[in-house]
Formats: sequence, structure tokens, C-alpha cells
Amino acid sequence: MKHTIRIASGQGFWGDLPSAPIDQVRRASKDSPIDYMMMDYLAEVTMSIMQKQKLRDPNAGYAKDLVEVIDTILPDIAKKGIKVITNGGGVNPEACRDAIFAAARKRGIKIKVGIVLGDNILDSLDHLLSAGHDLKNMETGEKLKGVRKQVLSANVYFGAMPIVEALRKGAQIVITGRTTDTGLTLAPMIHEFGWSPEDWDKIAAGTVAGHILECGAQSSGGNFSADWKSVKDFANIGFPIAEAYENGDFVITKHPGTGGKVSRQTVAEQLLYEIGDPREYITPDCVADFTSIQLRDLGKDRVLVHSIKGKPATDFYKVSMSYNDGFSASGTLTYTWPDAMDKAKVADKILRARLEKAGCTFDEMRTEFLGYNSCHGPLTPTSEADVEEVVVKFGVRGHDKRSIVEFGKNLAPLILTGPPSVTGFAGGRPKPSDVVAYWPALLKKTAVMPRVIVEEA
Repeated sequence: MKHTIRIASGQGFWGDLPSAPIDQVRRASKDSPIDYMMMDYLAEVTMSIMQKQKLRDPNAGYAKDLVEVIDTILPDIAKKGIKVITNGGGVNPEACRDAIFAAARKRGIKIKVGIVLGDNILDSLDHLLSAGHDLKNMETGEKLKGVRKQVLSANVYFGAMPIVEALRKGAQIVITGRTTDTGLTLAPMIHEFGWSPEDWDKIAAGTVAGHILECGAQSSGGNFSADWKSVKDFANIGFPIAEAYENGDFVITKHPGTGGKVSRQTVAEQLLYEIGDPREYITPDCVADFTSIQLRDLGKDRVLVHSIKGKPATDFYKVSMSYNDGFSASGTLTYTWPDAMDKAKVADKILRARLEKAGCTFDEMRTEFLGYNSCHGPLTPTSEADVEEVVVKFGVRGHDKRSIVEFGKNLAPLILTGPPSVTGFAGGRPKPSDVVAYWPALLKKTAVMPRVIVEEA
């Protein structure tokens, strides 16, 4: 049993810096080792995108970038004994595993891969509903049956334990579907330190470590608002590493020689990310109390995190569902000096009048004057200065597809039938896009069971 392990963060979302995981494993050395690398690929909307991909191609539905990354780093992780844990399997962990096996065979490398299945309950929804699991929307209380026919994806958030099982079976790479971001980091701690899943303080500590790593470089200087000018060498920013100890303490650091910054402030800022009640950070593994967290700066790029308290896990899994909720379209025009803002506002009035005359109906129509009110809306005082230019972004959303199409037809005509000095229209008429909405719900843990398969090829 180990007393210390180091877990690197390789990706904070699907589309994150592609060089990061490669940098993490290639910079690993005797002086800056890593034992595990976690890579988070999934956001709430990602599963619906992957589900659509799988419907078009049964061999798709996972993060294909992940296979390219694994192919690149296979020789490094095999030589250095680094294990990789990722939720990039999306809605098709089996196909993701097979693609990695194919890449390993080409390189002549034998690898043991574990997959976690069972989170995808899309095909079980009717059975679950008839069995009394109403899957009400956690935010609105509405019953799922109202949108059941539009549901695109439905996935349970599993925690760390299925990953622990895969590691115990010898997996060098673990691929999951909808597992919590925090579980990807917590699992190797439970596995290596032999923690009881009911040692709530330690489970909470591993969960907090996972929360700090889950957004990649956001805890090592990226997107850092407190003192962003103090962050050096953004171009070569180093992703964070959690140096974990068996008593639950851990140090956040990064590889020497990389850009970015790890400080008490960068770590504290990440701790606030997506936090509701800081005393009740609920995961499938525990309920962590973020108000108990203590941070101590240990010097250059090293922050100790300790004294974390936790409480028993709840009896429920969170379920993330997505469903079709109408259509949307948007487009932009640019008006130039003089009277740029006046021209932009008149253009908006013209467009709205023409759409009303055409009988269009929308759930929402928004007009944003970029650089003027698009970020903060009415919360900030507006200036009537005679600015050089104004970019106007028009957007509509609704369930009447004809109205959305009509919006696209009426945008370009503003160029020759509205205020002067206009430019910036490109890409043709805005076309309707599907609106994918989010439906969070709870499901009894007894209603679903994860399955773990570990194979070598």
C-alpha cells in the first residue's frame, strides 16, 4: 500500500488544450513523478451530442480526441507505469476501448483497459417511470412524462467506486461514461490508500481534490480573476497535480518549468466553482463540507489542502437528461460611426416590426449590442458615447420553426432597407438549430447498478 500518490489533471473539458495530457506524462520524472492522470471530458450538454453521434454511427459516441491522445502517450504511460482515468467514454465506452485497443496493437503495446457501464438509462426510462421513479426536474418539480418523447440522453452520475473496482482488477486505463468529475481523482486514492468508502472525512478530501483538478488549468492560473497579470507564460501553462497523502491531506502543485501559477488564491478561486451550499457539496460518494477546507501556501507553486470534513452519501444518484426544446437562430450586423448606436437600435426596431407583421412568435428574442451591454445587460450603466462601431447580435428561440426560418430571411434585408454604414454580415441566412435543454433529476441508487469490465489486448 502506498503512502503518497500524485494525480495529474490532463483535460478540464472536451476541447481543452490538446497538448496538456501529453505534457503531463512527458514531463513526469523522478523529481516530478505522476502515478495517475485524470481527464474530464463531460459537460451536461456533451452527452446529448455524443448520443446524436452514436445514433448516426454505432461506433461513435465518445471523445475521439481521447483516442488520439492515448495513442500519442501510450509509450510514455507504459514505460512510466502511469494509469489513466477518464470519463471520455461518453455514451459508448465499449467503442472507445476498442479504438484504444486498436491503437495499442499498432504500436505493439499490450494494455489492460477497464470500462464502466450502466450509467446510460435512456432505454430504461419507461421501465423506471412505470416502476414509480418519477424523475422530477430538480429545479422546477415538473414530471418527466411531459417531455419524455423529446428526451435525447439520460445518464446517471456514478461515483468513484466502479473505477476503484476496475483498478483492483488491474486496469491501466479506465474509461467511464457519466461519472462525476470528482470521482476520477478520488478513485485512485481509495484504491491506493485502502480507504473505507465510509471514512467520510477522507472521501470528502479526495472529492475536494477532484473538484480542484476537474477544470484543468483553472486551478493553476487559467481563468484566474484575482490577479491575472501575475500569471506568467500562459502559452505554456502547466496543468495541476494533486500530491495526495493517505491521511487525506494533499498538495496542489504542477511540473517545474511550466507556465501558470499555483497559489492559495488560484486554488481558492477554483474551490468556488459551481458551488451552491458550501456545507453540502453532494456527490454519489459523500457530502463534503467546503467550509472546513484549510489552505496553506507552502512556497513556489505548492498549496497544502487539509482538515476537510465529510458526511455520509445520500441514497440517490443524480441523473442528467437532455431533451429537444424547440429551435434557435442568431446572426450579427455591424454599424459604424457616426451614430453607430442609434443606427443599431433602429435596425433592431425594424427587424422586430417586420417579424411581428409576418406573424412570427418566439419564446424569446434577444438583441445584444456587443461591447455595450451583451455581458452584463441592464446591471451596468450604459454610455451614449459616439462609439466607432457597434456589433449587434440578434437571436431568437421558440417552438415554431416557421418563425425561426422567417427570422433568418429578414435579417439580411436590413442591409439595403435599414440604417446606413452597415457591414459584417457573413455566412448566409441564419438557419434554425435544435435547442437542447437540461433536465436534472434524482434516482434511488438501488434502481441502477454499474458494471465493470476489464480486458487486455
